[in-house]
Amino acid sequence: MKRTLVIGGTSLIGRPLVEALLARGDDVTVLHRSPGTPFGGRVTEARADRNDPEAVREALGGRSFDLVFDNVYDWERGTTAEQITGTAQVVAEGLQRYVFTSSVAVYPEGGVYHEDAELVPASDPNRYGAQKAESERALFRLARASGFPVSTLRPAFVYGPHNPFEREAFFWDRLLAGRPIILPDDGSRTMQWVSASDVARAAVLAATRDSGVNQAFNLAGEPITQAEYVRLLARVAGVEARLVPVPRAALQAAGGDLFGPPLYFGVFLDIPPITVSGERVRELLGLELTPMEEGLRETLEWYRSQQRPEPSVAWEDEVLASAGRG
Repeated sequence: MKRTLVIGGTSLIGRPLVEALLARGDDVTVLHRSPGTPFGGRVTEARADRNDPEAVREALGGRSFDLVFDNVYDWERGTTAEQITGTAQVVAEGLQRYVFTSSVAVYPEGGVYHEDAELVPASDPNRYGAQKAESERALFRLARASGFPVSTLRPAFVYGPHNPFEREAFFWDRLLAGRPIILPDDGSRTMQWVSASDVARAAVLAATRDSGVNQAFNLAGEPITQAEYVRLLARVAGVEARLVPVPRAALQAAGGDLFGPPLYFGVFLDIPPITVSGERVRELLGLELTPMEEGLRETLEWYRSQQRPEPSVAWEDEVLASAGRG
């Protein structure tokens, strides 16, 4: 039985990860800020701000762990490389593997990128990508200097039950109501996806196989266009997709936002593509990703079990009317 710490175990990636660890028989501790977990007495709970390594040290009370999974990024304040390595050093004694969840945002726009490609610099204007890249560099420096056993995961867009972002649900809200879906320009920008359960599976494999140590792993399915993505969501839900192209410039001029209301294409799903290769996770860890349609069917079951508010569509109706497509 492994003594396991999961930093952030109650949201999109953390939930299936904790469930997988419990199914293995691990002794799991979940570290987070808010009280309560969905796992009841099956886990030990520790509360601390992960951005404060001394608070983490105090919350853990001198306990040591075989495996640590670090999933948390503070979207409001950011999480720096210094904060990541500070936490890593708190749990370093006796550690067998530290698995850090990074992102494909560590790469510049473009691709196709393999894991040994150069990462974005600390000065990159995307704070999230820059801090993830700096954190990876710092962890691998620590590995070279002291033998710290680290693995990093670089998932593309993650989908699945308990998604805190308006992504799958954003579109299903509209598709199931028979509403049109706005496409930026012609919807040809590509994106890559991975299910949260596959991220969890990759994390466990990276933590427990010798082939995972001191390696980075891209986690991403085949590229899919925005239009193909919406049609796939519609097919899974058993409805028709009515796609309405609107110039991206017109959407932005009308106030359309990438991250907050008024959203015009989910959260952050209209960015220049970053395309990666997913070969290493198959070659070194033997992981085959779940077909996206299969993973989305499971996600739809969870979506239907939720009490969703009526989508706010007044802004979309104005945009469609202005484009003569209402």
